Amino acid sequence: MKLNELRDNPGARKERTRVGRGIGSGKGKTGGRGVKGQTSRTGVSINGFEGGQMPLHRRLPKRGFRNIFAKEYTVVNLGLIQKAIDAGKLDAGQTIDAEALRNAGVCGKIMKDGVRLLGKGAITSKVSFTVAGASKSAVEAVEKAGGSVTLTGPAAAEAAE
Repeated sequence: MKLNELRDNPGARKERTRVGRGIGSGKGKTGGRGVKGQTSRTGVSINGFEGGQMPLHRRLPKRGFRNIFAKEYTVVNLGLIQKAIDAGKLDAGQTIDAEALRNAGVCGKIMKDGVRLLGKGAITSKVSFTVAGASKSAVEAVEKAGGSVTLTGPAAAEAAE
């Protein structure tokens, strides 16, 4: 087999149907749109229209709301951090912050409003954290291991008042 002999498997790519190109194509004249009426015309967008009946999206009750000011944190569990420390991706001697966690690949590349520590898993290393938020169980676990947690998010501002 040579590079110039490479081909897709038969049927792997389907050519698009060219509508309105003569009666012999099977999609001529009306081009698969039926006859007359609103939907046979161009520029018609009636998604959700149910022929005059109250559409489903208006029949269902409205519920709840989305707070546009809510902070969205990237959550990281302590067990995952301990695993990264054991693997040598994180240095327990240095302060661990959002940037260090991102570089170690513990949390995703997209940082939302900061990192929030959660207490799932066990941490045995003495580590100091600087994060936007942390659960009570996470703070207790880190302090029990001899480390510390410094909060930078809104929770820290509330605690200072």
